[in-house]
Amino acid sequence: MLKLKSKNKWDFWVDRGGTFTDVVARDPFGSIHIDKLLSENPEKYKDAGIKAIKKFLKIEDCEKIPTSKINTIKMGTTVATNALLERKGEPVVLLITKGLRDQLRIAYQNRPNLFDRKINIPEALYEEIIEVEERVSVHGKVLTPLDSKRTLKDLMIARKKGFSSCAIVLMHSCKFNKHELEVRKLAIDAGFSQVSVSNETSQIMKLVMRGDTTVADAYLSPILNNYIKNLNSEFNHDLGHKLSFMQSNGGLTGSSYFFGKDAILSGPAGGVIGGIKVSEKEDQNKIIGFDMGGTSTDVWHYAGELERNSNNMIDGVRISVPMLSINTIAAGGGSILKENSGRLQVGPESAGANPGPACYGKDGPLTVTDSNLITGRINSSLFPNSFGINGNSKISFFKSEKLFKKLEDKIGKPIEEIAEGFLSVADNNMAEAIKKISVQKGHHLNEYCLTVFGGAGGQHACSIAEILEMKTCLIHPRASVLSAYGMGLAELRTNKSLLIEKAFNRDTLLETSFLADTLMTTTMEHLEKQGVNEKDISFNTKLFIKIKDTDTCIDVQFDTSDNIIKQFNDSYFRLFGFKPTNKILIIESVFVEAIGNSGTEKKDKTVIKEKTVSYENKVKENKVFINGKWIECKFFRVEYLNSKKNVYGPAVIYNEYSSILLKEGWKAESLESGTIKLTRLKSIQQEKKIESALIEVFNNLFMSIAEQMGFVLEKTAQSITIKERLDFSCAVFDSKGELIANAPHMPVHLGSMDSTVKSVLENNKKIFYGDIFAINAPYNGGTHLPDITIVSPIWDKKKKKIIFFTAARGHHTDIGGLTPGSMPCNSTSIEEEGVYIDNWKIVQNFIFDDKAVRKKLLTGPYPARAPDTNIADLKAQIAACKKGSQEIEKMVEKYGLRTVMKYQRLIRNNAEIAVRKAISKIKNSEILYQMDDDLNGEKRQIKIKLSIDKKKNCAEIDFTGTTSELESNYNAPLPVTSAAVLYSFRILTGGNIPMNSGIMRPIKIKIPSRTMLSPKYPAAVIAGNVETSQAVTTALLMCFGIQAASQSTMNNITWGNEHFQYYETICGGTGAGIDFSGEFYNGTSAVHSHMTNSRLTDPEVLEFRFPVILEEFSIRKNSGGMGKFMGGDGVTRKIRILEDMIISVLSGHRTVPPPGILGGNPGKTGSTTLIKSEGIEYILKYADQIKASPNDMLVVKTPGGGGLGKI
Repeated sequence: MLKLKSKNKWDFWVDRGGTFTDVVARDPFGSIHIDKLLSENPEKYKDAGIKAIKKFLKIEDCEKIPTSKINTIKMGTTVATNALLERKGEPVVLLITKGLRDQLRIAYQNRPNLFDRKINIPEALYEEIIEVEERVSVHGKVLTPLDSKRTLKDLMIARKKGFSSCAIVLMHSCKFNKHELEVRKLAIDAGFSQVSVSNETSQIMKLVMRGDTTVADAYLSPILNNYIKNLNSEFNHDLGHKLSFMQSNGGLTGSSYFFGKDAILSGPAGGVIGGIKVSEKEDQNKIIGFDMGGTSTDVWHYAGELERNSNNMIDGVRISVPMLSINTIAAGGGSILKENSGRLQVGPESAGANPGPACYGKDGPLTVTDSNLITGRINSSLFPNSFGINGNSKISFFKSEKLFKKLEDKIGKPIEEIAEGFLSVADNNMAEAIKKISVQKGHHLNEYCLTVFGGAGGQHACSIAEILEMKTCLIHPRASVLSAYGMGLAELRTNKSLLIEKAFNRDTLLETSFLADTLMTTTMEHLEKQGVNEKDISFNTKLFIKIKDTDTCIDVQFDTSDNIIKQFNDSYFRLFGFKPTNKILIIESVFVEAIGNSGTEKKDKTVIKEKTVSYENKVKENKVFINGKWIECKFFRVEYLNSKKNVYGPAVIYNEYSSILLKEGWKAESLESGTIKLTRLKSIQQEKKIESALIEVFNNLFMSIAEQMGFVLEKTAQSITIKERLDFSCAVFDSKGELIANAPHMPVHLGSMDSTVKSVLENNKKIFYGDIFAINAPYNGGTHLPDITIVSPIWDKKKKKIIFFTAARGHHTDIGGLTPGSMPCNSTSIEEEGVYIDNWKIVQNFIFDDKAVRKKLLTGPYPARAPDTNIADLKAQIAACKKGSQEIEKMVEKYGLRTVMKYQRLIRNNAEIAVRKAISKIKNSEILYQMDDDLNGEKRQIKIKLSIDKKKNCAEIDFTGTTSELESNYNAPLPVTSAAVLYSFRILTGGNIPMNSGIMRPIKIKIPSRTMLSPKYPAAVIAGNVETSQAVTTALLMCFGIQAASQSTMNNITWGNEHFQYYETICGGTGAGIDFSGEFYNGTSAVHSHMTNSRLTDPEVLEFRFPVILEEFSIRKNSGGMGKFMGGDGVTRKIRILEDMIISVLSGHRTVPPPGILGGNPGKTGSTTLIKSEGIEYILKYADQIKASPNDMLVVKTPGGGGLGKI
């Protein structure tokens, strides 16, 4: 433990939050004291934590604090978090390998929200970029020596501009760091005070993840350093080892080792530790943490060890360091309530502290807190006079009632029913967040305790536990300061990891063991420098294992070879529901954590106490609206429980700032520690809720199921296209094949998968229990051949009747055809595009016949080139469908089939209503959208006549006049056109509406036979799905008058040979447009738009797997269309080829520029060029292929978006 003597000394545990700072103080006699202050109150003090310490030690504000009175100060702080969220960090210069200046800005090219018209990319943390002349290969060969002179000169210029912080991010430096270390020395010589280098901030082979982390470290560390310096200035001597800070990983560290990258979850991490410690004291070792505050709710899972995640996204910034796995959702006491087209919705907007909920008396909106007040869960007479404009009034029932009355007039239900409906929506939203961290990962929650803290948690604990079928809740007596308490109970921790990336075998395991020993020595020395004795240090050593050619790692404890494999297989099965096939395992990295025992718990002698106040144990009675009716409830003060009396629900237990709703069938008791334990004694009864609430609940349930299917598919697929580029979609359908819910995966799949399910129904008069189908046939429900859809029926209890379907569609990297990657540019018939799978029973009587599947993939004139990968992906798709089936069956078991059927219909009705409202706001219009001419010179154009029926609020889309069926492969089958229409109307409608077949009810599509949007077998269609769909979408949005053309192409590039195949789509500029609010906006540069949102493979991973070098990836300046509002710019992507291969291109807008609207200019056209090693340039057509040789350079320039308005 720490070498600190505690005689006559105080311990302080501080949680400096965004609004309040909580301080737990332990005096020299072991008694605990608590204080809570506003974090920012400059009129009264400079720092809340220091103010509290001086107050406890009875020291004047102007005096220095004697360090002789301090044993320890353990602190969590949101200083770094707030600086990140508010973008108030230190200005940073990014130094990155030449050619990749925009790589961190472009990242993986996907847009954050699928259905936003205006795409908002998070603001970069760096202000200036220095491209470093250097390059190292994936194998460590120096391709370009470091230009030290030029780099130093650029650094000196940056210093003269006032920069003092820099981030150094060079390609492959995670393994070969010589250049980074040399650049760091140059930066120090140039006078930079903060130098963050990527090989030290993160050991991960992903340039974007490591780069973002390094920039964040450089951005935040100076802010932290300044805060710590100011903190130390309040003491008469240096605090040294006495001062430590909570890190995002759940461990403390000394102030000298507290860096920006490790500080982002500093505050919430204390809550996790506190929750775990207080739960373990009550013999609860399987815990779901539930921290409900005013703005958001944090949930986390614990089953014996801290769960961490190294792939984190915080406010658009990727942080690749181990952080506690905390799932935060925008649902809290202040979440705003609204009614939208018959649905009750909660959040994500919050009323905040000012004005706060309506009942605070400051003209705030209706919130979850108001619902609790209207239903009697909160009784205004029992709370202090600290509300209202002057902070001296009671909570106002009248203010809440007044706003609920307006909803009563609109919905036609009593206000208490509406309020309880909103609470049901909020409870289910929070329960779904808990499922994502538990059920989705194979944990059974009936074995868990719900540990509740935060001011609003007690009002929802029983309801959430019932939704999740949990039986026990723990609520700490001072739950509002549990994060600060957790700081005191936490240990000093430090960790190190090393990248291995080698096949798992005895030799590699032995080599890794030696490396782990080195890391143990390093981490132990790190703790010893912070005052921890060697005997008090323990270690946690883990390996991160993955299947070869996949990206999903599973952490296992370092052990014998057999035990490691067993751990991996067991975890894999728990996560995904099936055991991994016999594939080669890879050790990605080794991780060592050193833990220093703090000894804090041994010193605790008393229960946490605030100032003691004498209360009467008088029991009051009030009515509370629960489960659709008013019930007489007893109201007990918390102190009543402390007299060792049990309380049985229904009841409300309260103190001056919070309350606990104890529902019928629950018991509350006070444990020796003062913790309140809630126990469910009776089985759960189905609650009665108003229809508007249940529509929202079931919409979210169905969507959650589709998202859980996607999670399984992403993590178990083998191909890069599915597991990294995320080119897949998962959905749930009714028994007739109508879409109920489609997770927001790949837009081009969204409105086309119902055709596949309906095809299965039409072509199989008898479907048997245990049958699963596969289809890619574009003329029988499919889109193009690489997109294989698995369709799985869900049966009723008796296994006699199909009640639902699940479907999972994935783009297979190769399914045969003329060229590797199955995206031939020159196909003229469907058979030249690959293996045609039409209504094929891939699973019969639950049996997946590998031999039969392989035979199918290898038939035809152009068989699949990598059948093993196809089979692995197909099994992953089947596993995803199985997950969906399991969750649907649970839903039916819980609510009953009749109820589920009713609400899946109402969900579709809700979407229909929203779309009809949107249609009422647009006018009749026509457009002739020009595409590039076909290869034979024929004009390609999309003709649309939009006719609006204002009485019925419905629309007809007439494509008469569109180009006839093409000889080329740019024909789009009917399901593709339907998908484009559905997506376009979803964009028109906006808001958070369900994604289902109801969207298409008010829309009639008219397409003459044998156009390029209605081809007949055997016309080629490979490009129709990816290119023509983009043109249809752009034409419709222009017809609506809401957006200029985006790049309107996916820039499909495939390259490969018989040994490997790779496929990517490349981003460009979006069109300027008009947002849902009527505001005009500029287009966004370098982002995917409309019918695709696939990711790019990280540059380091790309070069690790394929014989190529990414020479440049940058924003193509001034390629967006001019106008009053500018179109977004495209990109330039240069790839050097290292091995013979065939390159195939399918693209658009190479000759015809993407048009603007309202007088705006078009964006620039794109181009694809192969520069041979000898310097000869070959400009490729929009659909073309070419043989490439070593040292050739592929250059792709993507189009910009159209502008809006005359300049």
